[in-house]
Amino acid sequence: MLNERHRQLGSKLDGDTWNFMPIPWSYSSCPHDEVVAARTRAGLYDVSALNIVNVTGPNAEAVIDRLVTIDVTKLKPGTARLGGEVDESGALVDEIMIIRDAADRFRISHGSGATPKTLAALAAGRNVTITSDQDVHILSLQGPVSLEVLKPHTPADLAALPYFNHVDTTLFGKTVTLGRGGYSGERGYEVDCSAADAVFLWDTILEAGKPQGVIPCSWTALDLTRVEGALLFFPFEMPEGDTTPWEVNMDWAVDLDKAGDYIGKAAVLHLKGRERVKQAGMTVLHHEAVEAGAKVYDGDTEVGVVTSASYSRLLMQSLAMVHLKPAKSSIGTRLTIRS
Repeated sequence: MLNERHRQLGSKLDGDTWNFMPIPWSYSSCPHDEVVAARTRAGLYDVSALNIVNVTGPNAEAVIDRLVTIDVTKLKPGTARLGGEVDESGALVDEIMIIRDAADRFRISHGSGATPKTLAALAAGRNVTITSDQDVHILSLQGPVSLEVLKPHTPADLAALPYFNHVDTTLFGKTVTLGRGGYSGERGYEVDCSAADAVFLWDTILEAGKPQGVIPCSWTALDLTRVEGALLFFPFEMPEGDTTPWEVNMDWAVDLDKAGDYIGKAAVLHLKGRERVKQAGMTVLHHEAVEAGAKVYDGDTEVGVVTSASYSRLLMQSLAMVHLKPAKSSIGTRLTIRS
């Protein structure tokens, strides 16, 4: 529904798609200026290409609990949590957010991994309904003035809404779900709305935020911002193909005290403390971004690989997310990146 708005902003929508949706990778504006807006004011992103799956029914909790490494039974309605999703070998197979709306009603937000096939297998023979939500659009307002922009236009108490919590409400008179979260490292809110309301809400949020300097932001800016924030993106931060949660610092996404069984439980718990690599960040002495896939060396010894990188115009600093040999991942270690 927002494709025409993206074209008006300069996107050709003719590059790679994600989950079968065209992506506004760039606008006529400079993506570095868009990043600065999100860091100092706020930027509005269209992240509708995320897969949203509705899981409902008496067995919904039990099915989802078998899917992920977190204890879903402890999630309360109105909350959400990122969880690990691993295969039988303990390797990550998707990035996944579990959103609980009610005792028997969940939404799953995920990327482009194994979730649909695995979820269908787990649901076989169970009293649960799984549907892909093809109507929902997700507008993400990210930045320090995001609360100031949205608060006057919704009856929800956004100021009191905790991180990873959401509420069904209205915004500018339209029925929405408002959630606090995002992919920027800044304060932000995600607006889940129907396709019929997406253009109106996009235009109205930008108009309401214009006095505070809010602007639309492209996916190139989104990627630059998430690298600044050291936020993972499946599968780019998992280049080995069998990367474990422990190797990308996702200890917080595995509940060690979870009593229930899940796919890969024995394997992933066994692999804790047996990391082959560790996710780390590097500030790079270079005038531009290095290439993903570039090798990292300690002297003449190869010790890692760049998974994602950017040049931060805001920080005037080249940054890299890397996988390193654990012994080389301590803060202050000096290494060399070679293309």
